[in-house]
Amino acid sequence: QVQLAESGGGLAQAGGSLSVSCAASGRTFTNFAMGWFRQAPGKEREFVAAVRWSGGVKYYKDSVQGRFAISRDHANNRVYLHMNNLKPEDTAVYYCAAGLESITLEDEFHYIYWGQGTQVTVSS
Repeated sequence: QVQLAESGGGLAQAGGSLSVSCAASGRTFTNFAMGWFRQAPGKEREFVAAVRWSGGVKYYKDSVQGRFAISRDHANNRVYLHMNNLKPEDTAVYYCAAGLESITLEDEFHYIYWGQGTQVTVSS
C-alpha cells in the first residue's frame, strides 16, 4: 500500500521558521517527482513547491520563492519543505504529493499519490 505521511508543521510566529517532511512508502519512488501543495480555509488547494527525481530541477510558487526550500532524500524516500520568514498567509494544511517525473509540476491533477496533510499555522 502506497503511503505518503507528512510530519512536522505546527505553530510559528510571523518571521519564524518551520519544516515539514514527507515519508513515502509502499513502492519505489524512482523517477517520481515530489511536490508540496497547501489549502487554506475557504480556499482551493494550491501549488507550493516541487522537485523532480533528478533533484536539480525545483519549482516554487512565486510568493514563497526565496523563503521556502524543497529537498529530497532518495535513500530514505523523504521530501522536505523548509519554510523561513513565514507569513500569516502561509497558514494552511500542507500536503505532500508524488507524480511521474515528466508531469507538469504545478498541476495537482498530474499527481498520483497524496498524503493526509499537516497543519501549519502562522500567527501575526
